[in-house]
Amino acid sequence: MASSRRIQTGRESQWRDRPLIMGVLNVTPDSFFDGGKYSTRVKAVDHALRMAEDGADIIDVGGESSRPFSKPITIDEELRRVIPVVEGIRERLNIPISVDTCKARVAQESFFAGADMVNDISGLRHDPEMADTVNAAKAKVIIMHMKGTPQTMQIDPSYDDIIFEICAFFEERIDFAVTGKGIERSNIVLDPGIGFGKRVEDNLRIIKHINIFKKFNLPVLVGTSMKGFIGKITESTQRGRLEGTLASIALSVWNGADIVRVHDVKKAKKTVVFTDAVMRV
Repeated sequence: MASSRRIQTGRESQWRDRPLIMGVLNVTPDSFFDGGKYSTRVKAVDHALRMAEDGADIIDVGGESSRPFSKPITIDEELRRVIPVVEGIRERLNIPISVDTCKARVAQESFFAGADMVNDISGLRHDPEMADTVNAAKAKVIIMHMKGTPQTMQIDPSYDDIIFEICAFFEERIDFAVTGKGIERSNIVLDPGIGFGKRVEDNLRIIKHINIFKKFNLPVLVGTSMKGFIGKITESTQRGRLEGTLASIALSVWNGADIVRVHDVKKAKKTVVFTDAVMRV
């Protein structure tokens, strides 16, 4: 439904009848795909401007790598990386800004700097103050499923029924956020966490069965962009995963994804537009 793709912020409300594009902006030295590429404020803001021109609906700023086996950084270091970039984007663009963080203080300072939502890969489990921080700001929150932590998630992950387990996780986390912490249900976005504590076959099952997650009547975000499982299937190096990424985006949209999180906004936008056109016939 079109209403499930609504992204409402303190600055603007956007109703879309097509899936939304979230552009990835890593301001990290060690992210798996583009670490170090946008590590200065000027480079990061310029890239955000380009993504907006290419069709991004949301910019997702991340200051801490969540690649498998990555090492955590301090709150002060994450703030140093993220806040100037959020401020710079807000000065130049009136576009929803998401901050990819598990730390409540980083989220709070980001809201002050102009961010509208937090992308919490821990599903509001890492920092006990995160849910209260989101609620106080009346901000949107992306609740993602992850088994373990980035340091442990790819150490022999296994599931009896991955779709059932993710649905059970979402049900518990939605109840925690809404009933337990007072977050408005309409401010929640769900992310099944492709690549986060998942085997190749698990990632494929998630893409195939995205429509099942729509039972919660909340937007579903899918992030497949350039991830390792695509390289394993296509026998491609990291820089050779674009075709598989675009195929995964098309299939995700076809199966019900409301938001796709991508590195190459221009190519992803064309993929989404074409897939959406076929779906409308």
